[in-house]
Amino acid sequence: MSHKTTEPFHIVLYKPEIPYNTGNIIRLCANTGSTLHLIRPIGFEMEESRLKRAALDYSDLAIVTEYEHLDTYLSTHSQRRIFVASSRNKREYTDPKYTEGDSFLFGPESAGLPDAVIERFSSEGRIRIPMMPSNRSLNLANAVAVVIYEAWRQIGFSGKDIV
Repeated sequence: MSHKTTEPFHIVLYKPEIPYNTGNIIRLCANTGSTLHLIRPIGFEMEESRLKRAALDYSDLAIVTEYEHLDTYLSTHSQRRIFVASSRNKREYTDPKYTEGDSFLFGPESAGLPDAVIERFSSEGRIRIPMMPSNRSLNLANAVAVVIYEAWRQIGFSGKDIV
């Protein structure tokens, strides 16, 4: 497998709690060319065996950066559009027209993004994945995969391997 050098999308995990999810997202990043940004505190050690097991041998193919605060990420990358994913948002994730360089913010597994974080962003940037009415949320790694593959599809799977 070849690894592309551009980074079409930026996945931002706000205070992730479960190493398996983050490991799976590292694999997703390696396979889509996306970059992973982790906002502290992180609910596990980055050297934890469960994280490494979930990431398999993809950790060296993904770029992962940690930040002390969400504001640090936002000020460092102020030129990027950011989409905020929450089951409480109204706009479906398929509605926006994504472009390379977009960021996608996801909340912690136990509670999702706090309202105070969501409200910092415009309604155009607030997205949700539709679900059956009686359900609360998807697994974090699954939700990230759904959104990133839609965004990547919209840009023609830029950088993909040709088989």
